[in-house]
Amino acid sequence: MPGFSDPEACQPGGPPGDMMLMMDRYLEFAANHSLLVSGLVFSFFVLVFTELRRKAGGLTHIEPTEAVRLINADATVIDLRSPEAFARGHIVNAKNIPIDELDASTDKLERLKSKPILAVCDAGMTSTRAVNSLRKTGIESVYGLKGGLNAWTQASLPLVAARKTGKKS
Repeated sequence: MPGFSDPEACQPGGPPGDMMLMMDRYLEFAANHSLLVSGLVFSFFVLVFTELRRKAGGLTHIEPTEAVRLINADATVIDLRSPEAFARGHIVNAKNIPIDELDASTDKLERLKSKPILAVCDAGMTSTRAVNSLRKTGIESVYGLKGGLNAWTQASLPLVAARKTGKKS
């Protein structure tokens, strides 16, 4: 009878008896390392559960590269940061609607309902609230930028700064 050191005993093309021997070894390993196997099974179920929960909730956040594709497909970018932060740098053609003014601007956003909307903040936390709020109002194609402008700049994507008018008071 072949031992653990016999490489031919565990080959998938071997006789059916060898396959049974291989299965016996897996079961023996599982019995001898129950804590390790339990951790593996638990990790698998956690992974499946979180993926199913994410799929059921719908895709709400996208990576910067996906955001570029969405913007190129004529998405509206809403920058949720303060006007000062917006002036320091923002995504091209973004509209600045601070998060505290978002509820008052839902009428304006209703007109944009036909296009996808990308909500952007500094780190992606504020955009999560905005995406959930806008989806509750019935706007389905609204997404948040995963990681916010921090992820956008880390991906070496461009920002534009507000133009100075040159007027003197």
